[in-house]
Amino acid sequence: MERTILDRLRDEYFDLLPTIRRVLNRLETEIRFHTLAIQQRLKSHEQLIVKSRIKECESAVDTVRRKGNHGKGEGKVFDPERPEDYSMLNLPDLAGVRVLVFPDSRLIEVDETLRNHFVHWRYDPVPNSENAPIAHKYIGKLDFAKSQILSEYQVVPMLLGLYWEVEHSARYKSVLKQSQRMSDLSAKVETALSEFEAGIASLLPDNSASDS
Repeated sequence: MERTILDRLRDEYFDLLPTIRRVLNRLETEIRFHTLAIQQRLKSHEQLIVKSRIKECESAVDTVRRKGNHGKGEGKVFDPERPEDYSMLNLPDLAGVRVLVFPDSRLIEVDETLRNHFVHWRYDPVPNSENAPIAHKYIGKLDFAKSQILSEYQVVPMLLGLYWEVEHSARYKSVLKQSQRMSDLSAKVETALSEFEAGIASLLPDNSASDS
């Protein structure tokens, strides 16, 4: 029996999985190391949390399908005439790290520190509904065991990042995935959280003061 594109993609994913795990461990370790000095200077009201994740197989398959179809096609349909368009190695986020930071002054410091380390990574900001950046995202490859795995890391405002964890589970693992109403609600929440977080930061002790 001839193997389908779906079968081949699942096989490719699990063949790559040990390498993805090693890449993720290396990326997380480098990020923790380069933000350690900031972590040790945090004041009592400041936060810096590093989280990591490997993209799940079915989520990866669905993303490959959509990218390979170039926005065309419905459901789980693949174009059998273009099998070369479908590969897990085309995904930018098989391994991902998210750095949640509060307040904004610390977020800027973390972003600059990591950007100076991952100097060749491509900047791909996360936009809000008005196309203004609300989080910093970078995509690249680690110089590690000749890996072809693309990774991403994000530097995100704390409350927004915690909301995204809930929103992702609700949207991408249910019928809400294609819901315009869900998209509209999410945009409102993102705006409200950004304003709320900025408001809290303005009421806290002066973050420009020297660390002690």
